Amino acid sequence: MPTTPTTPTGLESTPRPSSLIHTVYGEFVRRLGGWISIADLIALMAELDVDAPAVRSAISRLKKAGTLLQERRDGTGYRLSPAMDPVFEEGDRRIFHSLEPAALADGWVVAVFSVPESERAQRHTLRSRLSWLGFGNAAPGVWLAPARLLPDARRLLTRLGLDAYVHLFLSAEYAGFTELRGAVAAWWDFPAIEAQYAAFTDAWRPAAAALRQRDADPDPAEAFRAYVPMLTQWRRLPYLDPGLPEPLLPADWNAVAARAVFTELHGRLAGPSLGHVEKVTGLPAAAHHQEP
Repeated sequence: MPTTPTTPTGLESTPRPSSLIHTVYGEFVRRLGGWISIADLIALMAELDVDAPAVRSAISRLKKAGTLLQERRDGTGYRLSPAMDPVFEEGDRRIFHSLEPAALADGWVVAVFSVPESERAQRHTLRSRLSWLGFGNAAPGVWLAPARLLPDARRLLTRLGLDAYVHLFLSAEYAGFTELRGAVAAWWDFPAIEAQYAAFTDAWRPAAAALRQRDADPDPAEAFRAYVPMLTQWRRLPYLDPGLPEPLLPADWNAVAARAVFTELHGRLAGPSLGHVEKVTGLPAAAHHQEP
């Protein structure tokens, strides 16, 4: 039996190098000042079975997208663009702090939009971004989500320059005419969401069980090799699932088991993983941001 957790096999898809780099920056580099040398990043990514050419290619795409900025210190490296600060802060809230279902009494945020045919690209962007936030599509141009997503929706739509097309409303309750639980099941794709949760749980439950059998903390390097792909797979899920109120969910909603696995692994692996990144990079611990 291995003494430390390892990345499970049999995942439906291997995370792309750019997704793994996004996780490394968001979870570690951001807490160590926001900059890392390309040499150290290549060394860390090698531990995740990503070779140097793939890292450089992914960095080039992230630089072109405005996510990273090249900056020379003791050597060539990349830091996060200031424009990414609100993106990662929003991610912290969704990934680490929105694990429990919303309360039905909290109500809903409703987004209504109308986009001229001449700007159909904006219409597509609106639909995709609202869906990415976790909104369900109730009717053409009408989307809704639990009310607690209103701040995230306002920030995202404003940041993307889409706020001129959208009206946002807060509604306390559903007043008819269809039974709400059935309507919600049509507005969100529950089977697709549950399939993602099931894949996560099946992939990572063995690692959680193995850790539970040991008293000692995991080896930092092994923790890093497990934690980064685990977090990369998990961080999509809080956006697919907006945290709908429990009375509206299927009776066997499998998000509960997936959240428990994530919470356990995050609690055991995040600290040692950060320590490993500190050791590899030599970046000072005093530069940490507050832990999410």
